[in-house]
Amino acid sequence: MWDTLEVNHEGTNEVKRATKHTLIQEYEMFRMLKGETIAEVQKRFTHIINHLMSLEKTFEKEELNIKILKCLDRSWQPKVTAISKSKDLTSLSMASLFGKLREHELEMNRLNVQESEDKHVRNIALKAIKHKSKKESSDESDEENLSLLSRKFSKFLKRNRNKDINKEIWKQVHTCFGCGEQGHIKADCPSKESKEKKSSYKEKK
Repeated sequence: MWDTLEVNHEGTNEVKRATKHTLIQEYEMFRMLKGETIAEVQKRFTHIINHLMSLEKTFEKEELNIKILKCLDRSWQPKVTAISKSKDLTSLSMASLFGKLREHELEMNRLNVQESEDKHVRNIALKAIKHKSKKESSDESDEENLSLLSRKFSKFLKRNRNKDINKEIWKQVHTCFGCGEQGHIKADCPSKESKEKKSSYKEKK
C-alpha cells in the first residue's frame, strides 16, 4: 500500500530521475530575466532548489551563492564584485545573500527616482531660460525696429524741411512776372488778387 501511494504521489524511480535531470538543467541555465526584481529571482531560484533537495540533490552554501551572483545581469556587476571580496561565501546563507541584494536594489531605485526628479527640474529650468531668452530677443528686435523707424522718420522730416527751405530760396531769387517784385511768383502775386477783385466789382456794377 505504501509503495502504491509513493508511486502515485512521487512517481516511479524513472519519473524521479527525469524530473531531477530537468530541474538540474533549469538550475544550470538559470539567469536573471530582463526587468526582473531580486524578489522574483529569489522566488524562482528557491523553487528549483527546494524541488532538487526533495529529490535528494544536495548543495553547498558556496556553490549556491556563486550561482546566484553569476546569474545576475551586467548592471549588478559592481555589487557582485563587492560581495565576493567582502563576504565569506562559504558561510553566508542564501537568504542573507538575497537580503543584501534586495537592500542594494532599494537603494538603486531610490537613486533612480532622485535622478529622474532632478532631470525633470532641470528640464523645467531649461524651458524657462529658453522662454526668457526668446522674450528678451523679441524685446531687442522691437527696440531695433523702433530705432530704425525713428531714424527713417528723422530723415523724412529733414528731407521735407529742406524742400521747404529750397522753395523759399527759389521764391527770393526769382522775380514776379505780374508786379515785377521779388519774393513771390506770379501765381502768388497779391497784385493779381487785387486786380481780380476790382474787375469783378466793375462787372457787377
